[in-house]
Amino acid sequence: MTDRTEELFRADSYLTQCEATVLAVNERGGIILDRTVFYPTGGGQPGDSGTLTRADGTVIRIATTLHGDGDIIHVPEADQPPPTAGETLACAIDWEPRHKLMRMHTTMHLMLALIPRPINGCQVGADKSRIDFDLGDFALDKEKLETDLNALAAADHPVVATWITDAELEARPDLIRTMSVAPPRGHGTVRLIKIGEDVDLQPCGGTHVARTGEIGRLRIGKVENKGAHNKRIAVHLEG
Repeated sequence: MTDRTEELFRADSYLTQCEATVLAVNERGGIILDRTVFYPTGGGQPGDSGTLTRADGTVIRIATTLHGDGDIIHVPEADQPPPTAGETLACAIDWEPRHKLMRMHTTMHLMLALIPRPINGCQVGADKSRIDFDLGDFALDKEKLETDLNALAAADHPVVATWITDAELEARPDLIRTMSVAPPRGHGTVRLIKIGEDVDLQPCGGTHVARTGEIGRLRIGKVENKGAHNKRIAVHLEG
């Protein structure tokens, strides 16, 4: 988590716009703001694109958003006019791809609820995502998985954020499911995402829908072997 930029998306994934002040523009043209609705690439989820609009109406197109040197970096498309430090900008994310990523990121949590095994990696996409499981001796039934996944989504479980201390997380290692990405620590508290009463509970810094019914219809795609026990499972949004 950055110390300089207030991460508005942490508290409200549905917030699409804000006003922000430019803190700096780095040597590569990346823009650092005092606050942002743009999610930076992380946890398998791509960074947001969108616009930063200057007071004179000039629009700066943002291609993606990244972490860099402890900051959130808004990366402009080529040949965009650079803002200046101290300038106030109107910030707006591209909502349609963000909302799809929210739906898909929440879907990945449902996959973890249905397959009680550690994961080796995850890549969230707007229309297609993939998740890698260390299955061990777990028997995977693709058709049943798709049926159960859609049933969980359609059940319209609430998705809420809660917070625990770093020390509490250390005492609950069972909450950490991923083998490849450590949950963010060092700021005193860690955000947990809870789905339903007992569907899923784990640390996560990504963006999610408010209820699983918002996800829509899902399809399990290709299942590939990626090692002796590792399976890569593709999941598609159907609408």
